[in-house]
Amino acid sequence: MENKVLHIVNGDSLAEQMKELDLPGELVIWRELLCEGPTQQEINSEFFKIRKKFLRKTYDISAENYEERFIAEVKKLKTLKDYDNVILWFEFDLFCHINMLAALSILSEIENKAPVSLVCSKKLEGEKEHKPLSQLSLKELRNHYKNRIHLNTEDLEVANLIWELYCGNNPLKLKPQIKVNTNFEYLSSCIRAHIERFPNSITGINTLERNILRLIEGHDIKNENHLLGYALEYQGYYGYSDTQMQRLLEKLSLFYKNTGEKIVLSTAGTQALAGEKNFYRDLKNDEFFGGAKMYDFLYESESHKLLKL
Repeated sequence: MENKVLHIVNGDSLAEQMKELDLPGELVIWRELLCEGPTQQEINSEFFKIRKKFLRKTYDISAENYEERFIAEVKKLKTLKDYDNVILWFEFDLFCHINMLAALSILSEIENKAPVSLVCSKKLEGEKEHKPLSQLSLKELRNHYKNRIHLNTEDLEVANLIWELYCGNNPLKLKPQIKVNTNFEYLSSCIRAHIERFPNSITGINTLERNILRLIEGHDIKNENHLLGYALEYQGYYGYSDTQMQRLLEKLSLFYKNTGEKIVLSTAGTQALAGEKNFYRDLKNDEFFGGAKMYDFLYESESHKLLKL
């Protein structure tokens, strides 16, 4: 009897690639961006209500669109049973890892007993940067699939704990998880990247925001589109989409200006990079990362600690 396989794939681009691989099994496409906005641990009707409100306000995604593209896939996942293998297809970055943790949370709710493995983008030999799964050739994808990472019970327990902590209101509890050894090669780096999204205690801007200002300072950037391209390419472990990054650039407009010939730092941008002024009050909003408000915590770069306000 042929094994029943479940593939959970992060996004449509990769799903299209997978169709060409012609692998046996059922396909569930995960279409969310849970690294931004409020979440709760249990993925139910209240969770969907919270997410609909955030996505409508922030990205003008309609409730109907959300129902069709995400909730329908979650319902499909919750009804699938008796499969013999679960294979996760997720990237190395924070965007994908938070989505992956949520998917694993659902699997634990439905008491999945099937072995779980992960196909994750890796740095290929001879490459300086990570290459997303959706940009790999079919031959490379098959190789990643063949060499996928098999997750044990402890890995899945850690994943569920980190999802619980991410959805909680105290991200300080996530810090010790950086040192926990698992078969998730990039999980520690993603937790660290998440912690560094909280505002710096000295400047009020976070690590990703600071990196964008450093790009402006160090490169000849002609216009806003040019800046967006740089910000996307050099964002490290965040994995933000173009719409997410565009929203971040709009938030940072206080710190740079277009001279007509190039993008340069404003006085505020220079002060922020030099640590001469704290812009916490200028930037403060009600943004959530999971269960925690972004501006309820401060990140100390020297000690790598979070402080609760």
